[in-house]
Amino acid sequence: MPAFEYDLFVIGGGSGGVRSGRLAASLGKKVAIAEEFRYGGTCVIRGCVPKKLYVYASQYTEHFEDAAGFGWTVGESRFDWQKLVAAKEQEITRLEGLYQKGLANAGAEILRTRAELVGPNTVRLLDTGKTVTAERIVIAVGGHPTPHDALPGHELCISSNEAFDLAELPKSILIAGGGYIAVEFANIFHGLGVETTLIYRGKEILSRFDQDMRRGLHAAMEEKGIRILCEDIIQSVAVDADGKRVAHTMKHGEIAVDQVMLALGRVPNTKGLGLESAGVKTDERGAIIVDAFSRTSAPGIYALGDVTDRVQLTPVAIHEAMCFIQTEYKNNPVSPDHDLIATAVFSQPEIGTVGLSEEQAGHQFEDLEVYRAEFRPMKATLSGRKEKTIMKLIVNAADRKVLGAHILGHDAGEMAQLLGISLKAGCTKDDFDRTMAVHPTASEELVTMYAPSYRVHKGERVN
Repeated sequence: MPAFEYDLFVIGGGSGGVRSGRLAASLGKKVAIAEEFRYGGTCVIRGCVPKKLYVYASQYTEHFEDAAGFGWTVGESRFDWQKLVAAKEQEITRLEGLYQKGLANAGAEILRTRAELVGPNTVRLLDTGKTVTAERIVIAVGGHPTPHDALPGHELCISSNEAFDLAELPKSILIAGGGYIAVEFANIFHGLGVETTLIYRGKEILSRFDQDMRRGLHAAMEEKGIRILCEDIIQSVAVDADGKRVAHTMKHGEIAVDQVMLALGRVPNTKGLGLESAGVKTDERGAIIVDAFSRTSAPGIYALGDVTDRVQLTPVAIHEAMCFIQTEYKNNPVSPDHDLIATAVFSQPEIGTVGLSEEQAGHQFEDLEVYRAEFRPMKATLSGRKEKTIMKLIVNAADRKVLGAHILGHDAGEMAQLLGISLKAGCTKDDFDRTMAVHPTASEELVTMYAPSYRVHKGERVN
């Protein structure tokens, strides 16, 4: 047996890397973890956490407006962008400290440097040039926004990374993309008073979501005043004499704004990582190829999270890390379960979803029952807001199993988490029907839709 300096070396200090390093160290393994930027990864530093904080900030415009309907008189309000940015920074710095504290308490060695593979079981630390060896290596370096280098003027645009720390809040912004990042930031900027336009090449935003959720959110966003341009793209970006970004589009001519944001997907951070020298194979997108147990093509090297491009969600990376620990250090082979992952889009209103969309289920099952409710939430009755909540259950007619649950409305993400448990447990529509409602709540609709709204046979809707 060769002697190694470490039992485990982790490259990347995000959610998956920190969890695997901390748990391994807590088992008495000699662990080192290297991070070149900040501990916490995309989620904590420039992803989920700051995004949700900004979502909260952007909702106050509507809260102030709604207050009048409930008898409140709200005086003049002002928003301070720099104050929000500073408060965000304070919070993510606190969380970063907790990540490092957890590693230190477990006994892991914390390194603040870029680390690259130089061969099997061997890593080079770039700050010192030192080479170290490890019996096992975990690669959990995540991904980054697609720079869209082919777009003329792409260097004049920002990504979600820069959006959190702009020197000042723009008066207008054009966001390219139709995925959850683009949609969420469109709602954030609009809520903060920015004139917002979303441009997307597809026929409808959020291509992987249920059609009712997509259409319902599109309508709600336009009702708020967000301009949405579908089936169009930005062809180039330039700067005019006033310093504005001028986007030349395929169908809508020139659009002049203060900022252009590209939210056109994310790619794995594998460039320059030395994967070839260690025998680690990647796919055409640069994602590390792994088997069912997160093992790469190189013995002793594993990959977790977004760098594998399996499911780009923080809880998935954490789950994969826990499976790695069970498999490699507890003699309990566990393969990550990527089925029925509940997820949320923190748009306004939110989308919460788990399981198959109507379209997906229609391709997999011969007969479906679709239960759908659309209603004005109670809070909107006094506020006068026109928004609607949509709830939808997709049921396999053959065995009554609930295949998908989809919600558009306030707190949809919270509801999706609980629905995830129900669907994971294999609950049927009869289980939902036997469950007593909590009144008055929006979620009671999920257990009071007793008759199908319509049926689907071989992918086609029937009455």
